Amino acid sequence: MLPFFAAACSKHISFMARRRSETEDLPKVKLNREHLIKASRFLSYLKPHRTRFTIGMFCLAGSSGLSLMFPKLMGELIDAGTKAAKGLPDTGIDQIAVLLMGVLLVQAAFSFFRILLFVQVSERALADLRTDVYKKLIAFPMDFFVRNRVGEIHSRLSADITQIQDTMTTTLAEAIRQVIVLIGGIALLANTSGKLTLFMLAVLPVLIVVAVVFGKRIRTLSRKTQDKLAETNVVVEETLQAIGSVKSYTNERWEVARYSKGIYETVALALKGAGLRGAFASFIILCLFGAIVAVIWYGSRLVAEGQMSVGDLTSFILYSTFVGAAMGSFAEFYAQIQKAVGATERVFEILDEKAEPVPVNESESSEPWEIKETSLEFKNVKFAYPSRPDAPAIKEVSFRLEAGKKLALVGPSGAGKSTLAGLLLRFYAPESGQILAGGEDIQSLDLHEWRKQTALVPQDITLFGGSIFDNIAYGKPGSTQEEVEEAARKANAHEFIQALPDSYQTLVGERGIKLSGGQRQRVAIARAILRNPRLLILDEATSSLDSESERQVQDALNVLMEGRTSIIIAHRLSTVRDADQIVVLDQGIVAESGTHAELMEIEGGLYRNLKLLQVEDK
Repeated sequence: MLPFFAAACSKHISFMARRRSETEDLPKVKLNREHLIKASRFLSYLKPHRTRFTIGMFCLAGSSGLSLMFPKLMGELIDAGTKAAKGLPDTGIDQIAVLLMGVLLVQAAFSFFRILLFVQVSERALADLRTDVYKKLIAFPMDFFVRNRVGEIHSRLSADITQIQDTMTTTLAEAIRQVIVLIGGIALLANTSGKLTLFMLAVLPVLIVVAVVFGKRIRTLSRKTQDKLAETNVVVEETLQAIGSVKSYTNERWEVARYSKGIYETVALALKGAGLRGAFASFIILCLFGAIVAVIWYGSRLVAEGQMSVGDLTSFILYSTFVGAAMGSFAEFYAQIQKAVGATERVFEILDEKAEPVPVNESESSEPWEIKETSLEFKNVKFAYPSRPDAPAIKEVSFRLEAGKKLALVGPSGAGKSTLAGLLLRFYAPESGQILAGGEDIQSLDLHEWRKQTALVPQDITLFGGSIFDNIAYGKPGSTQEEVEEAARKANAHEFIQALPDSYQTLVGERGIKLSGGQRQRVAIARAILRNPRLLILDEATSSLDSESERQVQDALNVLMEGRTSIIIAHRLSTVRDADQIVVLDQGIVAESGTHAELMEIEGGLYRNLKLLQVEDK
């Protein structure tokens, strides 16, 4: 009994003292037939490792069964010692001690192999699961990432799978172990002394109910305290990130008051929780030890009456601790299994999502091909984002671009320029109309091979956290040093790269933070040059640069566009005046189309007005 209540006490009281881990906040689900059937899909990942899993279960059963021999043998050892003290011969002290050590040795071996095998099975099964989830994530269409937050997606790969891992490696095995101990322990308790067992079972339920009620209230208050503390930490994070705004608006006093209010509300909750923990500790001291005294008192009476031996009483007390510890652990095991079932469902929801038809496995490949002729044509294209179905971003857009020519898309913000680029890359599909490449509808082309013919240079360049070499070679994996350097020269980037301490092996930092905006743009252009696309899309590639950086990047872009069918999206009209064709978009429709000279001749035209406004701004 003592380990049961001691464990319960330490778990509930220490809950407030420790921060909740990443997996403790995961939602639980009811363990009904429906949820268990969904979670059972994970068994397919255990199937390749079923031999190890079966041996591990055998070791678990063996270890649990042998643990129940310990109290019995300890009781016999004490009885043997008592007989020896009375001068009785052949008590068998040495033999029982050797047997006891042998049991412990075999149990230790079983435990070692059980842990080793369960970890091997779970780690390998979860490695396969993680890989499958990531493969699915990387192949999802853009709409999935619009509908789901990156943090939530990342949680599926971290917190949810970690919860499954903890359950498979520890919780499941321990739960099965405690079930065996509980059933076997109660049977052996009754076999040792039926009277004492009935007496103990009359006392324990009351203590268990009170402990569970206390524990639930303490957990609730603990969660509220941690949530309130998290809210105050958000205040600190927000104010420090926007410290310029705080100071410029002279809101230091208001922010301090907001923080202090949250802190003192946290203190009030913590003090309330302290009162409950104090009451619980008093209950443990009074009722728990009182119950122990009562059981030992009654057992001592039975010993005195000759109905039990001292060894049997010792065995009974040890069995009681085993049973109590098992009972005390079930609430936590049940909660952990609930979380694991919920986590399994959420992970398999990802695997059930529809992905794009792109190869993600080594064994998968698409048949290489190239566009024979790279003319582009939009024919009555209409599109609305799935998140805003009633507000079309593109309305019956039509235009044609000859192969090897440059077309500029201009217009006010929100006119639909970047949306057309997304449709061209097949991030989304048009609701109606067609996008033709060389006379073929791009929706009928192999998606992977179609995107291999294109390259996008966006305004907001995202570089990976590796070296400059790795970032340029990303355009064509497996490229040689010579190929990467040649692409960098064409992108007007070789000189600044050579000037860096580690040259092409310089680490760019997270999202390329160690490089300037112009340097990041030129690295991205080098990546696109190395890719050698047939179709090029430049989405505001120079809009956020200073004049000198813009000149260097524009020179690199001119090299990149040579001989390629190019679509240029720009707000700065000075960068598109040399385009072969300019399409002016406004509220999702083509308002005007022509060359720079033709559009400037349109009196009151949108392009002319935008150009004049930019001249005035200068």
